[in-house]
Amino acid sequence: MNKFKFYFILFVTTVVIFSCSKDDDSNDTIVPLRDYQTQYNSEIIIIEKYLNSNYITVTNTPGETSDQDVVISKITNPATQPSLMSYTSNAYKGSTVFPQLWSKIVQQDGVNYKLYYLVLREGTKDAITNLGGISPCNVDGVLTSYKGTYLYETAATAASASEVAAVTFEEAKHPNSTLSLLETITGWGEVFPEFKTGSYIAHKVNDKPDGTIDYSGFGAGVMFLPSGLAYYNTGSASIPSYSPLVFSFKLYDIQRLDQDGDGIPSYLEDLNGDNYVRILPLGSYNPDDTDKDGLPDFYDIDDDGDNYITRIETQYINPSDPNKTIRYYPFNGALADDKITPYDDPKTLYVDESKGIPAYSADGNPDYFTSKRLRIHLDKDHHTATP
Repeated sequence: MNKFKFYFILFVTTVVIFSCSKDDDSNDTIVPLRDYQTQYNSEIIIIEKYLNSNYITVTNTPGETSDQDVVISKITNPATQPSLMSYTSNAYKGSTVFPQLWSKIVQQDGVNYKLYYLVLREGTKDAITNLGGISPCNVDGVLTSYKGTYLYETAATAASASEVAAVTFEEAKHPNSTLSLLETITGWGEVFPEFKTGSYIAHKVNDKPDGTIDYSGFGAGVMFLPSGLAYYNTGSASIPSYSPLVFSFKLYDIQRLDQDGDGIPSYLEDLNGDNYVRILPLGSYNPDDTDKDGLPDFYDIDDDGDNYITRIETQYINPSDPNKTIRYYPFNGALADDKITPYDDPKTLYVDESKGIPAYSADGNPDYFTSKRLRIHLDKDHHTATP
């Protein structure tokens, strides 16, 4: 029933979106969408022209808000101003020379989009605090500052050739909440997992009057998005429809989200571990869909399709608890149990942090520790866990 509702809502939403694609200045006449492939073919020329005709200046001020700020300018002296495209020469596995210009192919709407992204800094773990160095999954929340511009090609005149111009439409320097990558434009969800977080120091009020947080070592870059991976025909009040977009950004922190509310954070339902989970057309092979029902695990409340929802299959009741309080296993257990952690009565009952979601062996005994075990909510042969 839940899956039927999902597909019904998806169908209705699609109909509404396409029905509302109208030109406000043409008496509500429906304007048909441009062909995706044709539109992409024209935009990739604009993006690559921009990459070849502009250079970047990066501010390097560790510990300051301005660290890794960028300015992109038109090349006036090729001898001293290397183009953005020239940084592809640094983009090879193991390279420690930055910036690096990488690209990837993203398949959507029948088009193989080439998505360029410039790596200014990948993001690093702090050796002292052990913080940072973590990549988001494409459905996580990200805490990021960013600046967005859109590109357009000017018309050629008798006096000058056409060129690619950029217009800033939004800038967020001081983020105070995370943004879900699943709810933002496609390009963000494709690029952010290629970067890592850094570390931070949270200042107390008596340390800094404003109680701010200092970030360091964070991932920083610039993405260059065809409109098919952004807003395409919809645009906005400040972004014209069919506009390629450029975002410079910094990845400060991530928030693990649970889209289907089954108690398993969505990044842990990335079964092949590539930091990407996707909703694919019916009939497509999806490596992150255990029961192959068309719903990937991060959107499926019954991952193994046995009619026992995941939330039930990960329940745990401490056998010494007289109240039989229902608890839930963490996905992975801790390396060692902390015996002083209270459960109800600290003298006799406690949480066993070492127990992750168990798998079951052939004799029916729970297995909490085997690496890469098939956990109970992914195994149709077993329905309820026991301590």
